Amino acid sequence: MQAAGAPTLPSESRTVPALVASAAAHYADACAVEDGDVRLGFRVLAAEGLRAARAFATAGVRKGDRVGVWAPNLVEWIVAAIGLQSAGGVLVPLNTRYKGAEAAYILRKSGARLLLTMGDFLGTNYVEALSGEELPGLERIVTFRGQGAGATSWADFLVGADDFPEDEARARAESVAHDDLSDLLYTSGTTGNPKGVMMTHGQTLRVFASWSEIFGLREGDRYLVVNPFFHTFGYKAGWLSSIMRGATVLPHQVFDAESVMERVSREQVSVLPGPPTIYQSMLAHPERDRFDLSSLRLAVTGAAAIPVELVRRMGDELGFERVLTAYGLTEVCGTATMCRPGDDPETIATTSPASPRATSLPSASTQRTSTSGMARPEVVAMVSGSSPGRHMVAVPHTSVSP
Repeated sequence: MQAAGAPTLPSESRTVPALVASAAAHYADACAVEDGDVRLGFRVLAAEGLRAARAFATAGVRKGDRVGVWAPNLVEWIVAAIGLQSAGGVLVPLNTRYKGAEAAYILRKSGARLLLTMGDFLGTNYVEALSGEELPGLERIVTFRGQGAGATSWADFLVGADDFPEDEARARAESVAHDDLSDLLYTSGTTGNPKGVMMTHGQTLRVFASWSEIFGLREGDRYLVVNPFFHTFGYKAGWLSSIMRGATVLPHQVFDAESVMERVSREQVSVLPGPPTIYQSMLAHPERDRFDLSSLRLAVTGAAAIPVELVRRMGDELGFERVLTAYGLTEVCGTATMCRPGDDPETIATTSPASPRATSLPSASTQRTSTSGMARPEVVAMVSGSSPGRHMVAVPHTSVSP
């Protein structure tokens, strides 16, 4: 899926389809994704993404159409996201812990025409969970794995690719612009209903080109993505950044300290970001010494208070060469500031967002839609404080009105 005028380096890309095309040209047959028995090189990933784009086009997805994805970390999730964005669609990830009514709310508010989901995950049939919900705009449900009443399997959905010409699909992917919407991520709704944050292709790729460079993600890294794909930590700082830097994505569906350490040992994982509880659970595990964790190189954490001692132990006992912290929120594309390599443990643990050495990542102007549908600019300011994660950030804010 080589886009016309694709940049020399994937990190210079301005749209997701251009990124995938550039990565295919740059990293070729190196492994892009490993999920169980499935191994996709970068060129194969690009080809699978184009095939998915053709299937989405056959299904009627056009520029700006919303497509929901309600599923755990899977290779199909990545291929589907690339495909729908290459077809001009807007990705709407849904939290896998949502109940049916919560998922239905977001599907209605976003105007999603298609939903990609699971037959069963953690004892829940997601298709059945939506039965009885009013979803007048939802035209079709597709299951990545498993079955659901009235749903189409992912394999059958992809058969539709044969009905859309490949050259037209390439042209559509190349026509995607940097200021087109790439995704609509919903906030947690802590103080009310979730709000949809609209981000463009260009915004996302600018932020995570900087994030991945500072973090030190590089070609050949093996990145165990424990953070969920429905969150920017697993999606943009996860598989998308890995494609940009030539790392191998290793999706992980549900965190368990022993299973993660077993995968680190068996699959030579070098990159393992996550919240502090992941590392605390690994350090506290009684059989940690059974596992070879020597391949671990990079960690980035946040989303909670971080003890200084944890940062030290992550290096001394888990073997990480680099531990960084970052601060962000959905409204700024996931990341606003982060530590720099070389910061001492005290800075990393307690003051990374407010540190004079903290790096602010580039964003771009965004906008909020009013109830009348007219866009209006808005800036959100967070007040400084002494506790970790509280500081002043003046950033553009975008969301769909309630």
